[in-house]
Amino acid sequence: MAPKTRTTAKATAKATTRARSEERRAEILRAALEVIAERGYRGASLGAVAERVGLTQQGLLHYFPTKDALLVAVLEARDQWDAVPSNEIRLDLLGSLVEYNAMRPGIIQTFSALLGESVTDGHPAREYFTERYGSVREKFAAVLRAEYGERLPGGLTPQAAAPLLVAVMDGLQYQWLLDPGSVDMAGAFRDFLALLHGGSE
Repeated sequence: MAPKTRTTAKATAKATTRARSEERRAEILRAALEVIAERGYRGASLGAVAERVGLTQQGLLHYFPTKDALLVAVLEARDQWDAVPSNEIRLDLLGSLVEYNAMRPGIIQTFSALLGESVTDGHPAREYFTERYGSVREKFAAVLRAEYGERLPGGLTPQAAAPLLVAVMDGLQYQWLLDPGSVDMAGAFRDFLALLHGGSE
């Protein structure tokens, strides 16, 4: 085999191995989401995740060396799945996101459970959620500013209204998860948007 051919074959084999590794990582993350949704973060063991994807715990550690590393990867993957470029976020699209979330209760349950646990001291997701909320508040302030300018109809600034918008979205998720038959998450969020508009759509 000529040197160039050998180099090409090695590069192809390396790319194939990398692709398989990424597929395996994605499979592990999906399994971790399921296990965390069922048992909560503290009740979800690496062994349970490994078993679900047909690996030994040692095999799982090849991809994620610690449980904390797996948790952070799960949260980051969730953000990638939901990612919308900042310049494309609009107030009406937030309503669509709430409707989308209502179609995937498992992921929302996992996120909400981890969020609730993360307020405790020393939780590995605390820094992630703290930084994430700071970023989300800034993005929502920009969304509100693009929609209303420097003052909303009720007089609040976008910066002051942004934490309220975040609180309504997450608070509705908790209520809906607890009693989905009684809480119309998407409808309630539309009602809140009407309040922001000054009482009319």
